[in-house]
Amino acid sequence: MKRITVMTCTAAAIFFAACNSSDQKAEEATTAVREPKVSKHDPAFIGAMDNALNAYYELKDALVATDAEKAANGAAVLASTLDSLNFSALKNDSTGMIAATAADYAKTIGEEAKKISGLTDVEAMRTQFQIVSDAMFDLLRTVKYDNAVVYHQYCPMAFDDKGAYWLSNSDDIKNPYFGKKMLVCGEVRDSLDF
Repeated sequence: MKRITVMTCTAAAIFFAACNSSDQKAEEATTAVREPKVSKHDPAFIGAMDNALNAYYELKDALVATDAEKAANGAAVLASTLDSLNFSALKNDSTGMIAATAADYAKTIGEEAKKISGLTDVEAMRTQFQIVSDAMFDLLRTVKYDNAVVYHQYCPMAFDDKGAYWLSNSDDIKNPYFGKKMLVCGEVRDSLDF
């Protein structure tokens, strides 16, 4: 009988120690704070990329709101931010091919953004915006933008069911190709999180 009591007490002690240990680990996990993400890129370069991406988001949001004036202003800001991108600051580009490819995408974005800034018709702006969006996604992938998560979203009904992509800083769908007509039409197809 004494032997059973000792075994029972030992088992109970092990059980309580294990439970206390897992509770402590769970508590530590919930109170642990994630370290802020640190970009591998030059700070000046990543700052310039952030400015370009924020200008892109302003243009997108203006199209979501179907506001031609704000979209034109956002496009002008986007075009001007591209001038401050110094692709030669990219690391791990010994051949210069990454910088050359990124510069080509930036040129396309700038040219199309300038076209948007000169338009007054929102539907015409949305057509150009598709080109800007595709080039911006390719630019971010090429330079391996790593300062924030960028969501690659898609609307299958845009442009007479041909479909079109755009970028967002949120996984919430706010469709720039239809605005209020079909605000939540679309889905997240990919994300960039280097």
